[in-house]
Amino acid sequence: MKLLNRLTLCCLALLVICAPAVAQQKRARKGADLSIPNVEKKDLICFALYTVHDNTLKLTAQLYPLSDSDPKTVRLEIEKDGKWTEVARTNVIEAGWTAPFRVENWDDSKSYKYRVAHGSEAFYQGTVRKNPVDKDEIVVAGFTGNSIQPAHGGDISRQDLIDNVNRVDADVLFFSGDQVYDHNRHYAAWLKFGRDFGDIIKDRPTICLPDDHDVGQPNLWGESGKISTLSGAADGGYAKPGVYVKEVERAQTSHLPDPVDPHKIGQGIGVYFTNLNWGNIDFAILEDRKFKTGPAGRVPKQGPRPDHIRNPEYDPASVDIDGAVLLGERQLKFIDDWAQDWRDADMKVALSQTIFCGGAHIHGTANGRLHADMDSNGWPQSGRNRALAELRKAFAFHYAGDQHLATLFHHGIDEHRDAIWSFCVPSIANLYLRWWMPLEPGKNREPGAPDYTGDQLDGFANKVTNYAAANPEEKPAGNLLNTRAAGFGIVRFNTKTREIRMECWPRNVDVTDPAAEQYLGWPRTISQFDNYNPPSWGKLGELSFNVENPVVQLIDATSNEVLYTVRVPGKTFTPGAPKGKSFIVKAGKDAPTAIVANGVKVGSKPIKVTID
Repeated sequence: MKLLNRLTLCCLALLVICAPAVAQQKRARKGADLSIPNVEKKDLICFALYTVHDNTLKLTAQLYPLSDSDPKTVRLEIEKDGKWTEVARTNVIEAGWTAPFRVENWDDSKSYKYRVAHGSEAFYQGTVRKNPVDKDEIVVAGFTGNSIQPAHGGDISRQDLIDNVNRVDADVLFFSGDQVYDHNRHYAAWLKFGRDFGDIIKDRPTICLPDDHDVGQPNLWGESGKISTLSGAADGGYAKPGVYVKEVERAQTSHLPDPVDPHKIGQGIGVYFTNLNWGNIDFAILEDRKFKTGPAGRVPKQGPRPDHIRNPEYDPASVDIDGAVLLGERQLKFIDDWAQDWRDADMKVALSQTIFCGGAHIHGTANGRLHADMDSNGWPQSGRNRALAELRKAFAFHYAGDQHLATLFHHGIDEHRDAIWSFCVPSIANLYLRWWMPLEPGKNREPGAPDYTGDQLDGFANKVTNYAAANPEEKPAGNLLNTRAAGFGIVRFNTKTREIRMECWPRNVDVTDPAAEQYLGWPRTISQFDNYNPPSWGKLGELSFNVENPVVQLIDATSNEVLYTVRVPGKTFTPGAPKGKSFIVKAGKDAPTAIVANGVKVGSKPIKVTID
């Protein structure tokens, strides 16, 4: 039987080779090719991903399938004084063919050439960069939605993305989800992802967050690892067996810094939420789907699906049910601790799969208006508000994807614009279209801005202010990528000025060409401090310090609640604060260790602060 199958495959291969080129192209466009190539022994290592955090290098090499006779150990070597020196050795994990390395006491003040070695023939080389603490600007390239389906332009080369990452010399790569768009063959699709992006991944820290399509389902409410039994998985949990999910997460996240709370969830599935400090930027890496509650059976169905609300008369408060979880207590505690820890950090950035609101009104086609989508992080509202309340304590900027639609929002909890900003990047190749198109024009729009911008409520009555949306064409045609609003994001974090510049680019442009245009509404530059600057607040008196860049913490004198902690630029800082309350101000070189003011209020006098 095996011989017959092989003969059959050979005959099919010959037919394809002999067919005319036009016929080949027509067949290719029917679906994505996820065949695993038979590679020579020297090419068994497909690609490698790494991060360096707290002087620990973690690197995962991704291999093609090994034969029974192939060695099952892999070596990591670095170049020192012109010679290759082995620094680690690991066993291959055959379920998914990964080789995870860990090297402690890593000197991140230098760059090192490395190579992953298997046997005597296979070598894969890259560069572990030095920590760019000497740079004022840290560049993070952001991607999401890597559809490989030809109908969406997914078969078009990624070379434009590779070229642009190299042109801007990005310091960090961030893939926020849906690196894989096949629900049964993650390994094969992940190898293709590596072939497409390996040339840039091998030379810089890379963060990958697996999302719903990566783990083999259309939407994901992980609900701490339960088993989903409902089509569409809206009852919460995972549709694939836990062993499949673990293989996906091992491939995509085992190179991340160690999880801060490694306790496993249901089915033995691990967690990876953690932080990465690189270039004096402290990135919180979140899992905003893993603990989230599923809506089916908990929220009254008000549309064709349990998670889609099409009734415009529904009461948003009615779906904010008790017990519904978004990030979960473990991640909220992590964010609280992270927000107060400013060692070696000038700025804070939260990375997650998606943004904290219902970021689209129209789904699928231009007439597919949807009042509210519970697959978004606008629901549950209480969980959304708790997440934003914790993140704004660090003046954290939020960088995400998933929505297939690039947007720029300033979030609000109690009032518009009293929380953080978020940038959702466009899809690499756009599978499922969405539009941000409210029925009424937004309030307080900037002069000349489109009607869809300004202060609004999303479908869950969350306060949002939109500044940009890269809506696709109403009837996409012609160029499959750009009429479908595909693209990528670049964020430039300036640790000296504390400015954040967001760029949103279409595909197949040269971002260094002065004539190249970004999507409408970009670029935009904000201050780090815009991430917690409510319009209703006032200012305390100016603080003058005897040291550069101290850490300052503001505490409510009545409730003892920490409002925020931040490393301030320079020697002066004028804290923002709510009116009509008294506050305690603490400060220190690297942590807020001493009380420097007590009982101060908005409008109080300037204070000179001496820090030992």
